[in-house]
Amino acid sequence: MKRLAVVLAVLGLALAGCFSGSGGDPAEGRLRVGLSFPPTSGLSPYGNEATLATRLGVTEPLVTLVGGTPIPALATAWTQIAPTAWRFVLRPGVTFHDGSPLTPDAVAGSLNRAAAATPVPRALASLAEAGLPVTARADGDGVVVTTPVPDPVLPQRLASPELVVLAPGAYADPTRPSPVRAGTGPFVLERVDGSAGATLAANPAYWRGPVAAPGVDARFLADGTARANALRAGELDVAEAIPVSQVPTITAPQQVVGVPLPRSVAVYLDQRSPVLADPGVRAAVRGAIAPIDVAGTIYEGRADAAAGLFGPATPWAAARPPHPVLPPATPAGQRIRLATYSDRAELPEIAAADADALRRAGFTVDVTVLESSAFEAQLGTGAFDAVIISRSQQLDTGDPVGYLASDFSCAGSYNQARYCDPATDALLAAAGQSTDVETRRRAALEVEGRVLAADAVVPHITERARVGVGGGLTGVAEDPNEQFLITHETRRG
Repeated sequence: MKRLAVVLAVLGLALAGCFSGSGGDPAEGRLRVGLSFPPTSGLSPYGNEATLATRLGVTEPLVTLVGGTPIPALATAWTQIAPTAWRFVLRPGVTFHDGSPLTPDAVAGSLNRAAAATPVPRALASLAEAGLPVTARADGDGVVVTTPVPDPVLPQRLASPELVVLAPGAYADPTRPSPVRAGTGPFVLERVDGSAGATLAANPAYWRGPVAAPGVDARFLADGTARANALRAGELDVAEAIPVSQVPTITAPQQVVGVPLPRSVAVYLDQRSPVLADPGVRAAVRGAIAPIDVAGTIYEGRADAAAGLFGPATPWAAARPPHPVLPPATPAGQRIRLATYSDRAELPEIAAADADALRRAGFTVDVTVLESSAFEAQLGTGAFDAVIISRSQQLDTGDPVGYLASDFSCAGSYNQARYCDPATDALLAAAGQSTDVETRRRAALEVEGRVLAADAVVPHITERARVGVGGGLTGVAEDPNEQFLITHETRRG
């Protein structure tokens, strides 16, 4: 039952060590956590808020990923029993936070509802393109999951935070299931206070063992400086996404923990934009902004300059072949609507630097900066010609082919560049059938090259996590997949 905790510790994903000082009342022991994205849907798993619930220790999937490899969580084992069917054995003795048991029927129902959600979870998007749904059914002590086409990486897909398993009572609103008292994790979500915060209590029946902290008080703070200030003042024990500019101001007993992430910050150029539909104009945009030293200036050396979409957290990508470069057109005052969101403090700075470079090149630029929820609501609508996004390549499946299918296939569910190329789709489809990891990686690099050659996206940097940790805190997860933060071992003092 402690296998995952042991694996995480062996791979260095659990923050060990104890630091002097604690801030606040250590006798109470409740964890005070500051997260960067205010929710608008009550931490529903159907969308980007799914990771808020997993990072707070509320919800869990059937499997988790360590180094891209699926390991047991709510499922203890899995077998591909047919080209289009996998059987997952469920962990016995697990209960949901409302006291109901984790049964095959409950798991199948949860997965079937997620597969039928609109929009379809990104981890399942490439399968949904086959035109038939992913389905699950109870089977003895487990569930059988059937896919419309053979899928060698289904276990990785089921590690997605959007595919966590919730109690049947969570689906009173089938379009927005609620994880309140409905998860299986170490902490019970008791209340969500809109976009301000959430209150959690320790799960007394957690399947991995005793939960070290009695509860969590979460605050959703979109302002990165506010998170850093609260950490310094001893008002928070954990603060995610500390802005680069604030890192030098955080000193002992607090510290900032960094880890390379499979996450890029890039400018996505809308292929259907009246301005950027012209390949020469896109090439001119790339020529203007790609030379900017975002890693060395805005990130002050605390990020890595991007050679492509994949960075140091995916070392296999260093073998990428060169790709062709389109000649740029001469800008003639074309107006570009550039947008990003404010929840990551560096993104508006990047937008300002990009806008300056584009203006110097001869473009007219309008810059829009929104809070993440308002920004997401306008993505894909044609409201902007170019958007700056921080995007994880492993959040949904840990599989590069799945990520690329989601972001760059014609029917991709997160295709912010609205890039559509039949040859790229064919490469993704062929790679999706391979069970060989190296074959999938080579195909991913080939697709990356096609996308970069088309100037659908201009990568700036690959990120490193910057988690602020208070003195005396132990057991915070250093997860490069950004799915987990607070665990059953996290404690104060």
